Amino acid sequence: MDFSAYLTMGVVVAVLAALAFTRLAADVILLSAMVILLVSGILTPSEALAGFANTGVITIAVLYVVATGLKETGAVQWIANRLLGQPRNVRQAQLRLLAPASGLSAFMNNTTVVAMFIPAVQEWAGKLRLPPSKLLLPLSYAAIVGGTCTLIGTSTNLVVDGLLQSRKDVSLHMFELAWVGVPLVIVGGAFLYFFADKLLPDRESVLEQFGSAREYAVEVDVDPRGPLVKQTIASAGLRSLQHGYLTDIERDGQLMAGVPPETQLQAGDTLMFIGAPECGRELRRIRGLIPAEGDVHKLDIDHHKRQLVEAVIGPDFAGLNQSVRESRFRSRYQAVILSISRNGERLPGKVGDIELEVGDTLLLETGQDFVDQYRYRRDFLLVSALQDSTPPDFKRAPWAVGILIAMVTTAAVGLLSILQAAFLAAAAMLLVRCMPYSKARRSIDISVLTVIAASFALGAAMTKTGAAEQVANWLLFADDMAPWVGLALVYVLTVIFTELLSNNAAAVLMFPISVSVAEQLDVSFMPFVIAIMFAASASFMTPIGYQTNLMVMGPGGYRLSDYVRLGGPLSVLMGATVLGIVPLVWGF
Repeated sequence: MDFSAYLTMGVVVAVLAALAFTRLAADVILLSAMVILLVSGILTPSEALAGFANTGVITIAVLYVVATGLKETGAVQWIANRLLGQPRNVRQAQLRLLAPASGLSAFMNNTTVVAMFIPAVQEWAGKLRLPPSKLLLPLSYAAIVGGTCTLIGTSTNLVVDGLLQSRKDVSLHMFELAWVGVPLVIVGGAFLYFFADKLLPDRESVLEQFGSAREYAVEVDVDPRGPLVKQTIASAGLRSLQHGYLTDIERDGQLMAGVPPETQLQAGDTLMFIGAPECGRELRRIRGLIPAEGDVHKLDIDHHKRQLVEAVIGPDFAGLNQSVRESRFRSRYQAVILSISRNGERLPGKVGDIELEVGDTLLLETGQDFVDQYRYRRDFLLVSALQDSTPPDFKRAPWAVGILIAMVTTAAVGLLSILQAAFLAAAAMLLVRCMPYSKARRSIDISVLTVIAASFALGAAMTKTGAAEQVANWLLFADDMAPWVGLALVYVLTVIFTELLSNNAAAVLMFPISVSVAEQLDVSFMPFVIAIMFAASASFMTPIGYQTNLMVMGPGGYRLSDYVRLGGPLSVLMGATVLGIVPLVWGF
């Protein structure tokens, strides 16, 4: 190796160390590495920036918009609520959960699937009186494995496909990976079904462990045209909310207190809930509930542009020691007070009659620009938006699902490329107003795309300088090594990288190494490339290896030992399955 190869390997080692042992953002680290390779002359500008024009990276960016359309319409939650059902025990619940989670993840970003399933599973677990810790980690694992079944199921598959197109002029088909992905779903699902209940703890979520600091009262009405009319409180899922509980029902001017779960809901019922601020967000995602009659309906803001905000009244607030009605709060701030908390406890009575004091915490329904407008004003000491509190537009959910099906179908039959189909699907989501244009722009995660695109520069430098060939030489420690042993070594090294790095960065780094190993063994490179696609997604042993693992950590109350206990055996089982099937399908 010459100096450029040593420098490239030094940069790669430095990137690994920085990602593993520092708190620097991953996009900063990878961009810095790309700049070093560019300035040192190892890569030309076109080589260093090639990742930003890669078809796989662009496809991932466009699919963010498609996934947002599904999320904003509540389509995933709508599907989940109909598939989960009423199981009798933990095992049946896990079985009901694994199939839809893995199935949906095959056709849309698994991060979006898990984000939409978490509140649904928490509510479902509460209704069934099951610990969410028995369900949420299997949800993450099922989404990860399900994403390996198709080319669009995970960004890793799209990234490696982009590398194959640019480096080897090979393009994978939509369902080509299903030869391995479907057996992985079956084997992984069976393992989780038989062992997850035994290996996972019975533990509360972080929120349940620490309790709620602020308590509010929130009122909603039963939509006369919605699906909750004639349903019981229990069957509607209103007895087992994660962040609040139903206290009273007002019907025809009469107050019903302490209502039993078998009480049937009627059109126009006003329901009173008490709980944390997130209770308001939960209620907004239940189809058939609408804000109670009042100032909310006078708010001159489109329904899909609203959000929930917490605001703490400051000493310069104009309406101090006045009632909410006297302060003209709605017309002054273009916001409606849903509930008021003082010293961490809700204030009873009608909101309009409550006199406002310094330090009162308000739960508001308002526009999406409220936080930016009042964050630095002295009217409020603190202004904070509740994440994902915009009400889903359930009426457009069938449109969103139809667009997704059309995108998958046109790409699967070869009518359009995946990139073309994704662009048309994103455009269709915007045209039928599954989401506003502003949310479509914000949905594209620039930091993730930057990490992926910048990591392409590392892979290109590894190939250009011969560093990848040298690493392949170190892996092939014996001259007469069998191809399947080399395949196993590549797989294991990729798994180690993906637990330390992001799954996409691990795949990009291992791509040139896997190709060099295949060349030195004088066999086809395809089994090795396919193996790193699956290995890069096989992150089960740490919460940081895959984003969905980190997402369920708090809601499930998990610790690192929980991931190792369940994910370790699952990683071994997945590896054995991949290494057994890949050579049979693609051949050496």
